[in-house]
Amino acid sequence: MEPYLHKVHYYETDKMGITHHSNYIRWMEEARVDFLEKIGWGFEKIEAEGLMSPVVGIQTRYSRTTTFPDQIEISVAVEKYNGLLMHLRYEMRDRNTGEVVCTGLSQHCFLTQEGKPARMKQRMPELDGILRQLAAEEAEKKK
Repeated sequence: MEPYLHKVHYYETDKMGITHHSNYIRWMEEARVDFLEKIGWGFEKIEAEGLMSPVVGIQTRYSRTTTFPDQIEISVAVEKYNGLLMHLRYEMRDRNTGEVVCTGLSQHCFLTQEGKPARMKQRMPELDGILRQLAAEEAEKKK
C-alpha cells in the first residue's frame, strides 16, 4: 500500500524552524484516515454503520527533526487486532533521504454510538476480516 504523503507546512514549525512535536500525532491521524479509505472502510462508512473508533492510547518516538517544506511519507500497518482493539503502527520517512524521522503507535477500540464495546466479527464481518488479514501479514513479516 502506498504511504500517505504529508508536506510540512510553515505553520507547523516553531521559532527554531523545526516541526513542533505535536504535529506528528496529527499526521498519524491523517495517515490513519487515508489508510482506512484505502482499505475501503473510511470513517464515513464506519460511522454510517453506527460505530466509532476512538483513540485510547498513543506513543511516538522522534528520530530526526523535520522542517518546512520537507515531504514525509507515512506508512501505516495493523500491529495488533483482536476484534475489539486495534493497534496501528506508523513509520514516517523523509521522502528525499529515506531516513526515519518518527515512529508511532495508536491504540483504538471499536464502540457503538451508545459507547458500548462492539464485537467487529458480528457487527462488521467484512472489515473484521480485512483487519485480521492485515494483522496476520504484519505478524508474518516479523518472523
